[in-house]
Parts: sequence; structure tokens; C-alpha cells
Amino acid sequence: MKKYVVLTVLFVLPLVVYLFFASGINHFAKLPVVTNTVLDIAEFSDEQFADNITILGFLGSDVLQHKGNALNLNQKIYKRFQKFTDFQFLIAQPKATEEDCMQLVAELSRSTQVDTSGWKFVFLEPVQLQLIFNRLNTPLTLDQNLGSPYVFIVDKDGALRGRDDNGNIGYDARSVADIHNNMVDDVKVILAEYRLALKKYKADRKI
Repeated sequence: MKKYVVLTVLFVLPLVVYLFFASGINHFAKLPVVTNTVLDIAEFSDEQFADNITILGFLGSDVLQHKGNALNLNQKIYKRFQKFTDFQFLIAQPKATEEDCMQLVAELSRSTQVDTSGWKFVFLEPVQLQLIFNRLNTPLTLDQNLGSPYVFIVDKDGALRGRDDNGNIGYDARSVADIHNNMVDDVKVILAEYRLALKKYKADRKI
């Protein structure tokens, strides 16, 4: 029991402390809900947004074109947060890109020496991919290969979360600065938000 308490404190405490020292628009606040119109990917696959904090991406049919973006995300976001059981990377892909995606994951594993099994891929028809992207309700568009350099945070309730002062809403995986300065902070905030809510729920049950 004591071991469980110690482990819980080690995971939760850094996130709680972060809320007190974080700067910018998220100071002492939840990460804003951008839209509630997100279509759960469970409509087309065995994966789901519900009950997960999801980093959603679209590499498109030319997977290798976006390899650098995936490497940035793997190093700065996945490697840092992949041990949280309710945190997942989910990449929506056109069918027939399965082999390229397997090759990419192998490269990601070699580059960071971490377990990359948390990189999940869903292979869909073009119309399904477009529908999921459109329901994010952002000013962004998929390119001709059904890909995008932007990734998105979808919360456990299936809502798109992000900075409401950012016209693009998503995070530009081409930019190490955007990932390191903005996305890392926002993932910390949403993880802390859920862990504080869970802590409050457990405390309320004891009353």
C-alpha cells in the first residue's frame, strides 16, 4: 500500500507543481475546449478517443514526407508522456500505407530507444479520413495526400483541446519550438487536470 502511495505521489506531484508555476494563458486554468464536434474514430475502427488523452495526427499517403515531424513528436512528446496509461498517439492513415507506417515506427524506436507500441495507426478510406479531420472544425485542411503537419489534442470526452488564442488550433510538428514551448506545456496541463479531478473524486467518495 505504501509503495502504491509513493508511486502515485511521484507521478502526480510534478504535474500539480506545474500548475502553480506554469506561465501563459494556462496559468491556473484548464486547457480550453476548442470544439465538441469531434467524431470518435471508433465509428470506423477498433480504436477510440473516449477515455483517452489522444494526440491525433495525419501523416498522409506519403509517410516518409512527414518522417521528420514524427521524429520531433516522438522525441519531445511521446518519449516524455508515454508511460501514462490513459495517454495515446493515434495516427489516422489512408489505407495501403501500412508497410510504410511499420517502417516509420521501427525508425522511431531506434531513434529514442523507447517502446513505441503506443504509436497506434488506424487505416481508413479517404472519405472517412476527411470526415474525421473536418469534424475537428479547424481552419486547417488536409493536403492532397490526406496528410497534415499539424497534430491535435483530443480529451477523454472526445473534445478538441488547445490554445484559443492560436488561430491554427493544432500544433505544428515541423516546428520544434511549437512542440517544445507550447505542446509540452499543454499536455502537462491536461494530464494534471485529469489527475486533480481523479484525486478530488476519490476524496469526495470518502466523505
